[in-house]
Amino acid sequence: MGPDGKKLLNIIILGFGFMFMFTAFQTCGNIEQTVIKSFNSTEFHGSGYTSMAIIYGVFSASNLIAPSVVTVIGPQVSMFLSGILYSAYIAMFIQPFTWSFYTASVLVGIAAAVLWTAQGNVLAINSSDSTIGRNSGIFWSLLQFSLFFGNLYIYCAWHGHERITDKDRRTVFISLTVISLVGCFLFFLIRKPEPESSSRSEVTESLLQDESLNGSTDSSSQPSLCSQALDAFVKAGKISVTREMLLLSVSIGYTGLELTFYSGVYGTCIGAMTRFGSDAKSLIGISGICIGVGEILGGGVFGLLNKNNRFGRNPVVLLGLITHFVAFFLIFLNIASDAPLAPEGGTDLKAFITPSVGVALLCSFLLGLGDSCFNTQLLSIIGFTFRDDSAPAFAVFKFIQSIMAAVAFFYSNYLLLHWQLLILVIAGFMGSVSFFAADWVAESRKRDSDYDSI
Repeated sequence: MGPDGKKLLNIIILGFGFMFMFTAFQTCGNIEQTVIKSFNSTEFHGSGYTSMAIIYGVFSASNLIAPSVVTVIGPQVSMFLSGILYSAYIAMFIQPFTWSFYTASVLVGIAAAVLWTAQGNVLAINSSDSTIGRNSGIFWSLLQFSLFFGNLYIYCAWHGHERITDKDRRTVFISLTVISLVGCFLFFLIRKPEPESSSRSEVTESLLQDESLNGSTDSSSQPSLCSQALDAFVKAGKISVTREMLLLSVSIGYTGLELTFYSGVYGTCIGAMTRFGSDAKSLIGISGICIGVGEILGGGVFGLLNKNNRFGRNPVVLLGLITHFVAFFLIFLNIASDAPLAPEGGTDLKAFITPSVGVALLCSFLLGLGDSCFNTQLLSIIGFTFRDDSAPAFAVFKFIQSIMAAVAFFYSNYLLLHWQLLILVIAGFMGSVSFFAADWVAESRKRDSDYDSI
């Protein structure tokens, strides 16, 4: 197998590892608020929204140190250890306690920062300028298969159940924990790509790649671990104030807000709609499957075909914005405004039309499709613009995204649905405009670089 083939195989293994891990974790996040409402114990007083707010709040703060951690212990070990903490969070639901619930939330927040920084590094060092779009699409599609498989399992396990029993909960979360652990061990199959002497970025990335995937070399010829960690932290700070990252920050922030909405709030809304019938709880799983189908389709079409896209990234982001606006409008018409805050018994209110399961599932698909449009293009532009410093750049990306997700999970405890949708509409418009500007700056610099090389 040639060097390009090995790099592609690494991307596929990376995608499968994340697919297994997030089959467990995203399914957990999608159902945990519903599960918590059905607990038969008065000793537990946690909130799924609060837990997610803690996770993403700690996630955002931990991104300040994540590049240093990845530099010191390497992306492979970083992803494995982070995956173990993800698995522990899921396993906590087998026998939940309030203290363990929130403690695990803090630990997962730390793990998430390290995991996604390492993922961005592995993606970048196994890609070139011509393959970063394709590889982003492959990774994103494989990752989003997690929504399909996890939620299909939830639908089959809970179909016809009006109430989630303790036995139902334990069976589901034991299975999800095992699935997550499988993903952790897949990361050890990733191999070091062969360096190309003509590639300047490969040399720059060697600090992370050589020590992480192939063990440490002669310490006398390498900077100390402390200096490496400090250098990664300083690079992240410098990248965060570049013109490109400042422009992209608005678009990244929007993906954090809509991540909260489709991964937590919308499923809760569907489960609370008693007008959908007694099977509303199992519809959470079908909704997640529809989101996954949209994510996979978007990742495949706009990622794998990126190389042949002569119009660039902006039309894809514009399509994502239009798709989301259509979804938000239909959700506004179809779902009761108090659905995010409804008690276990659900809500009997209706919005502006007779509640339709078909419309609700169509909106799920559109949310997934629009999200894939934004995220594949953000992965592509960040990997392209900051390829020489991929780990710090992706840490900044996740810092911004996670802090906005934490904000969204916090206000989801208090705001009615129509106010949440209004915030998403405003943020989506501003994020798209800022992305267009950032892409123009990136392409201008590329043209200037090409001219200089003549």
